[in-house]
Amino acid sequence: MGLHEVHDMKKLLALFVLLAAVCSPLSAAARRPAAHRAFQATATSQHGITKSGTRARVGSVAADARVLSMGTRIRVTGAGPYSGVYLVTDTGPKVQGRHIDIFMPTEAEATQFGKKLVRVTVLRRGAGARP
Repeated sequence: MGLHEVHDMKKLLALFVLLAAVCSPLSAAARRPAAHRAFQATATSQHGITKSGTRARVGSVAADARVLSMGTRIRVTGAGPYSGVYLVTDTGPKVQGRHIDIFMPTEAEATQFGKKLVRVTVLRRGAGARP
């Protein structure tokens, strides 16, 4: 194998590595940490069936489906003892834009929570509403 063929093979290998890195699901964009966004948080204690078809429960939130689709798992920080990981299971006419409504088991807890500016990080995007 001549010097030119070795040089061409190195170029081809470099191109393959670059192409694999760009097309890989573990590309730089996929490895980048999710952005933290400021959201208005309120609380609800309404028990019942959510838009996703499940019962409202601790660990679930309502959100605007145009911002956080159903089934999206989020981390909420800045909510004091209510900071943690939540699942978007509901929507609502009062939950629009960057606003989440956190489910709480009692009306007293929801009232005490009031409104807070929190940080939301998307951990995993949901597929949206079930058909």
